[in-house]
Amino acid sequence: MAQEADEILLTIHLKHQKDKNLAEINAKLDASGFWKRFPPEGTEVVSWYVMMGIGQVVTLKVPAAKLRDVNLAIEQSAWGAFDTEFFPTYDFQPVWRKIRAEKGP
Repeated sequence: MAQEADEILLTIHLKHQKDKNLAEINAKLDASGFWKRFPPEGTEVVSWYVMMGIGQVVTLKVPAAKLRDVNLAIEQSAWGAFDTEFFPTYDFQPVWRKIRAEKGP
């Protein structure tokens, strides 16, 4: 995965709020415009997984200048449906491959 010098990977944990069922979560997301606002323009979805019983985990490629846009998109459209956590992330696969090649299977 090519990454520009001013880009970061940002992993966002969208934790299901346990007091809401799926229909209630989806209604909140629809009402807030989540699907139109997130991810914001200028960012790229690297991965988006559902962790059953826990929530969703999204990794975005984010130019540094767009970090505030990501934060606002979450604050304005995900809160009330999800609790959120943010983690700066990097791709460990090249490092793992190098270690694996050096140490053997």
